Amino acid sequence: MTKLNLTQEWDKVFPKNENVNHKKVTFKNHFGIELAADMYWPKEEGKYPAIAVSGPFGAVKEQSSGLYAQEMASRGFLTIAFDPSFTGESGGEARYMNSPDINVEDFQAAVDFLSNLDCVDNEKISIIGICGWGGMAIQTACIDTRIKATIAVTMYDMSRVTGNGYYDSADNEEARYQARVELNKQRTLDFKNGTFALAGGVPDIVPQGMPDFFNMYHDYYKVPRGYHPRSLNSNNGWCVTASSSLLNTRLFTYASEIRSAVMILHGEKAHSLYFGQDAFKLLKGDNKELLIVPNADHCDLYDGGINHDKIPFDKIEDFIRKNI
Repeated sequence: MTKLNLTQEWDKVFPKNENVNHKKVTFKNHFGIELAADMYWPKEEGKYPAIAVSGPFGAVKEQSSGLYAQEMASRGFLTIAFDPSFTGESGGEARYMNSPDINVEDFQAAVDFLSNLDCVDNEKISIIGICGWGGMAIQTACIDTRIKATIAVTMYDMSRVTGNGYYDSADNEEARYQARVELNKQRTLDFKNGTFALAGGVPDIVPQGMPDFFNMYHDYYKVPRGYHPRSLNSNNGWCVTASSSLLNTRLFTYASEIRSAVMILHGEKAHSLYFGQDAFKLLKGDNKELLIVPNADHCDLYDGGINHDKIPFDKIEDFIRKNI
């Protein structure tokens, strides 16, 4: 297995908090893929509650997930922000692929890792998933009973948007059939060429006529606020065929059976709000919460927005502590 090449210098898009400890760690999932993570923990010694963080979909741990992990460490948690399989500094071939079962396994492997640290209280483990990884976090909560609280931030249901299009505008058999035809043509071509064609990330210049949220993504991923050289969204994107599994899978089948606590956190002005609202309708029990942030759009919850004041970290902390 190829040894991971881990960057040791601070290369995050957010400033380092000198009041918490930080180091790189690695661990393997059940598919044998080695995952890379940044671990953050308080300066004070103790046995900490822990949180695993990942997302957004197509981002890296040096972006939003690392910001969340570092902030929660400053509040007394041991945290890891990890790169999913096939992306960032984590292993896995072919690069820039995804699959919901492997994505869930990545989260479970992170819980495996945290559960075996001597300084972690393994009865107090939570997860945070951002954007498409918010959906993966809920899917993980369906299977992993070790997780006491799940926070899904500015959530996408990646299976729904892949199979139905935005706002379910392509929710019909013919549209899905044509998508399958194009994906399978690409598979034939990729095999012939011996390479996997990339779909491209967020464009450098957003074409006219695109929905407003493309500009919002541009203003995070393509500018110093959020650009990172290892981020798929900042650069050349996923493989064209990476959506195959999502087109053939639906998340949240057993969401109504999640007994642990779940908070779905979304922006009032986010184009993706309907994903969070509809997912929340599936959840049962009095330990579930839908929190809508006033005047926040989708990417405001990546880093707090222009004034860095849109992420309700106090409420996230309170919800986790109440339920662990």
